[in-house]
Amino acid sequence: MKEFLSRENTSLTVSVVIAALFAAAGIGLGLWMGSLMILFDGAYSLISLVLSLLALYVARLVRQPGNRHFPFGYAALQPLVIAVKGVTITLLCLVSLASALHALLTGGSQIDLDIAIAFTLVGLIACGACTAYLRWSLARNESELVAADFEQWRMDTVLSAAILLGFAGAYALEQTAWADWAVYADPAMVALVAGYFIWVPLRMTAAAVRELALAAPPAAMREEVLQATAALGLSSEAVRMTKVGPYLVLELLVTPSEHNSLEALRFGLYRRLADIEARPVVLMRASSGADRTWPWLDTPGERP
Repeated sequence: MKEFLSRENTSLTVSVVIAALFAAAGIGLGLWMGSLMILFDGAYSLISLVLSLLALYVARLVRQPGNRHFPFGYAALQPLVIAVKGVTITLLCLVSLASALHALLTGGSQIDLDIAIAFTLVGLIACGACTAYLRWSLARNESELVAADFEQWRMDTVLSAAILLGFAGAYALEQTAWADWAVYADPAMVALVAGYFIWVPLRMTAAAVRELALAAPPAAMREEVLQATAALGLSSEAVRMTKVGPYLVLELLVTPSEHNSLEALRFGLYRRLADIEARPVVLMRASSGADRTWPWLDTPGERP
């Protein structure tokens, strides 16, 4: 656990430092050159910086035990931060898309392509390195906060590659008889990239909102839990579960006459779920035998 927390902190700190450098360089250069694309990249990095700092703070809060004001701890803050991150990036994409369409309809924008290409190439290398590092970190310790940062940097890497190709295409276009069309390259790239990538933060937000609404965990995790409970003699109808932040909360209907030791059942389940990508919390409720299933409100026989 100590190694996991240390790697999570290190990964988020690296993300914060690189995002700070990108934000300053991208916004400054974008405003100086009048490039919507570079400004979009810098604004995205600035949002990443603010939200990564927030994620770093929340990562520390989540580890703290409950108290009088927050008796169940701060686990729900993790999906809340991810939801805020997704909504903010979605708004950035929408504003950038509107600005790009306006520029396309009003004559495009003229920029220094030599400087733009050099800056974007450096940015692509740095984004790729940060993405590779976060992937390496996730392969060793799963963390939803690091996973959200990884998705941001993966998006920024593809974004930088697309920008570089666009600027290179505009540079080539300037050497032809269609040079007048090169002024549309910058806003056209913003429109294409923002329109395409808006689905990434939307999916991120939807998954986080499901956690905040105490929805069932992802299908793969549910299946893993049900296999573990079935091996211990519990039917799937006697199990309900949700995932909030780093915790997987399981509530079981248990008939004492069928299980000699409830503690043995609890620890057996913990052992079987030792490798699951969440920290299980097992709660038990005694069943009289008549109430062997949870009273689901949806279609009979179906469970969320």
